Amino acid sequence: MTDMGALRKAVTAWAAGGPGGPAQDLADRLLVHTAVLLEGPSDAAAVDAMAARHGRDLAAEGVCVLPMGGAMSVGRFADLLGPSGLGLSLVGLCDEREQDFYARALKRADAPPHSLFVCAADLEDELIRALGVSAVTELVEAEGESRRLQTFLQQPAQQGRAAQQQLRRFLGTKAGRKIRYGRVLVEALDPARTPAPLAGLFAAL
Repeated sequence: MTDMGALRKAVTAWAAGGPGGPAQDLADRLLVHTAVLLEGPSDAAAVDAMAARHGRDLAAEGVCVLPMGGAMSVGRFADLLGPSGLGLSLVGLCDEREQDFYARALKRADAPPHSLFVCAADLEDELIRALGVSAVTELVEAEGESRRLQTFLQQPAQQGRAAQQQLRRFLGTKAGRKIRYGRVLVEALDPARTPAPLAGLFAAL
């Protein structure tokens, strides 16, 4: 496990009721100054892939990318990592439906208003719109999932839905698929078409 991975694990254990000492020790040793609060691992995969594309080592820069295991946890994590906890600067990337939870938590942690970046539906939706349906379909085929996609599209529940909605739903139908495509979609992205929430997040780091 990398040191930053150990910090993520220590913070998650702390948020679940464990001791805070291990997280404090690791944050001090790694000179961490900023935490990126993400809902889950697919968002973290996309952020990590974007950092790699831009030649940035966020861990070396003192930035901890932290998937929290659900947006409902943002208040707890913000309390532990913000001024009353580790004293880190906080930024967040969230889905539109989770915006209020994030905004309240970051405000309580004294984070500035421009530290929150909101996706219209979710990050996968933003990436599909940026790449286009045809390009994403080709990526799914290149990943060896053409037959699975076609079977999915034939399901009654998918009839009449927009192609972008179908692809977004497909990415969430199998455990681990959203994580995998979080990386795949970002790696295929034209930097000039980076979704605004993701571009804003990196500009703030």
